[in-house]
Amino acid sequence: MGPCGNPRCVPSQAGYRVIAWDRRGHGKTTTEPDVPSSTAVDDIIRVLEKLAVGRFHLVGTAAGGIVALDFALSFQDRLISLTVANSVYGIEDPSYLEIRSNLRAASAQASGMRSDFLEIGPSYRAMNPEGVSRWLAGTKQNPPVRIPQPTRNKITFAALQSLRLPVLLLAGDGDLLSPLPMTRLVKAKIPQSEMLVVPESGHSAFWEQPELFNRAVLSFIARH
Repeated sequence: MGPCGNPRCVPSQAGYRVIAWDRRGHGKTTTEPDVPSSTAVDDIIRVLEKLAVGRFHLVGTAAGGIVALDFALSFQDRLISLTVANSVYGIEDPSYLEIRSNLRAASAQASGMRSDFLEIGPSYRAMNPEGVSRWLAGTKQNPPVRIPQPTRNKITFAALQSLRLPVLLLAGDGDLLSPLPMTRLVKAKIPQSEMLVVPESGHSAFWEQPELFNRAVLSFIARH
């Protein structure tokens, strides 16, 4: 079923089954001490098998975008489309890492900067203090636990060029952690990719501009 006409429509209202997954140590996912280590991609495969999911649309944001790319490089045939938003992509090419370092130097890259300043754009912070408070409350209620999970693949420009599925890249115009030039560089390397800039948004476009974010994702997956 295609997107509904309501501008506030979310994927489930548009007729899609939505599975929201938290990585180990994040959100509502808990990890027991004796659980064997695993890549995030392997964890997703277990969830898919448990829920009997075939081919599907994958959406990943921020660090989840790295996992989404890693999944696509491992199991491209399982995906109908891929959406990556506000991500640093996990690319390991020295040239990319140098550009990333230079672009992020001005933002002090988390050195002494409050988490909401890094994660949320200035427009949202100025116009929606209640939303910022809810964001901060959520991070305090479910603080992430760093659980190292290596990628299955080495994510490189050459690897990205091997992708043969529709890819949507979403980028906030005020993202300090993943500035626009980084996403433009990635788009140039993925054959069937398109890019959408989310205006007046930082590193959390899904939170800052949920209507635009949902509409963009729904429009994209409806075409594939």
